[in-house]
Amino acid sequence: MREGYEGTGPGAITPDGCAVDLYTRLPVRDEPDIIAAAVPPGARILELGCGVGRVTHALLDRGFTVTAVDESPQMLERVRGARTICSPIEDLDLGETFDVVMLASFLVHAGDVEVRRGLLRTCARHVADGGCVLIQREGEDYHTNLPRERVDPSGFTLRMVSAQPVGDGVDSVRAEYVFPDVTWTQTFLSRPLSREQFEGALGEAGLEVDRYLTEDRIWVRAVPMT
Repeated sequence: MREGYEGTGPGAITPDGCAVDLYTRLPVRDEPDIIAAAVPPGARILELGCGVGRVTHALLDRGFTVTAVDESPQMLERVRGARTICSPIEDLDLGETFDVVMLASFLVHAGDVEVRRGLLRTCARHVADGGCVLIQREGEDYHTNLPRERVDPSGFTLRMVSAQPVGDGVDSVRAEYVFPDVTWTQTFLSRPLSREQFEGALGEAGLEVDRYLTEDRIWVRAVPMT
């Protein structure tokens, strides 16, 4: 388990506190639509932090070729139809490039600055000339609009319970996923990033914003600096 991360509930728990069985239950939302609208049809995608393949499988169904990376072998066991690689993202160097590199699940908000830098360097290292990096950011009120909850149409409730400062601009965030038959929790470290801080972090890795893909600026299309 990574320091500062914890998960509770049945089944395997990954080093960042994610419950594998939980992620097999979570529905696909609008992520595939956002991704497909931002990249060429049939693109080769490197998906960093793929989990159980929730988005992977939807992208495969749309005709994309996906290389799926996760540090959890238990997560990767659930992925079907994609090339899979078990590795921490920040250590990855495949010696090849892709039309699209995807860093979703708010991973860019890693509490450890060096981990974040490693994640973005991995993105920059693997994006082809003329390609792009798709990044999912936290919403700008994610650490202040608390507690809050959302009832999903599929039948579970997501509760964002708290975000407690632990120093150096990092919060310890607690989330609860409540199903009729079981509850999972996750505690993780997250560093809020303003738009300016986020764009500065991209610049450190040789990337820049091409455009924000959603009105809330949660999804971003970045490209290598010219």
